[in-house]
Amino acid sequence: MEKMSQVKGKLIVSCQALPEEPLHSSFIMGRMAIAAKQGGAHGIRANSVSDIEEIKKQVDLPVIGIIKRQYGDNPVYITPTMKEIDELMTVSPEVIAVDATCRQRPDGKTLDEFYQDIRAKYPSQMLMADCSTLDEMLHAAKLGFDFVGTTLVGYTEESKGLHIESNDFEIIRELLSKIDKPVIAEGNIDTPAKAKRVLELGSYSVVVGSIITRPQVITKRFADAIG
Repeated sequence: MEKMSQVKGKLIVSCQALPEEPLHSSFIMGRMAIAAKQGGAHGIRANSVSDIEEIKKQVDLPVIGIIKRQYGDNPVYITPTMKEIDELMTVSPEVIAVDATCRQRPDGKTLDEFYQDIRAKYPSQMLMADCSTLDEMLHAAKLGFDFVGTTLVGYTEESKGLHIESNDFEIIRELLSKIDKPVIAEGNIDTPAKAKRVLELGSYSVVVGSIITRPQVITKRFADAIG
């Protein structure tokens, strides 16, 4: 937890590019992490063993590690099984984030069973719960996750129609009033004003991704506005 204390009240930048994206390259993600640090980021969220390995060579910032992997048509793809946990442990991210939704996992295990498997094998590894609804967040906190994240709000069938910023980030405010775990605000935090606000409300940290590190997304916002 000591290294993660440096992200309290600060910005974490998600440096990710999937295989079909133009910046997909561990070398590029390493340089992106350097740029994020120079810009004031205090932590990095990264996908894949190779990207995390390169990022750790380039910056001395705490890393939230994930592996995105699709198993058939199963909707759970963020660090979905113990196979991905084992792979991530080879590069020692400070935190490992996993899908903590209510959906059935590719291996048929419930979140509770998956969580217990991780704790049994890696008892000291810090874990973050990527959730999509308030109920999922409360359940993750009760299970014992070190950090509870709003990563998947609006991205699952269960959270369809939800927007993280609705009613002045009501879902975050309600979550903070009900748990004592550090809350990491993430998912569509796409302006400096939003990032500042979630920290003012009491979030432990805020993760910002696409609007900083995906130039095709940034370009599209300009192009769409121009018409």
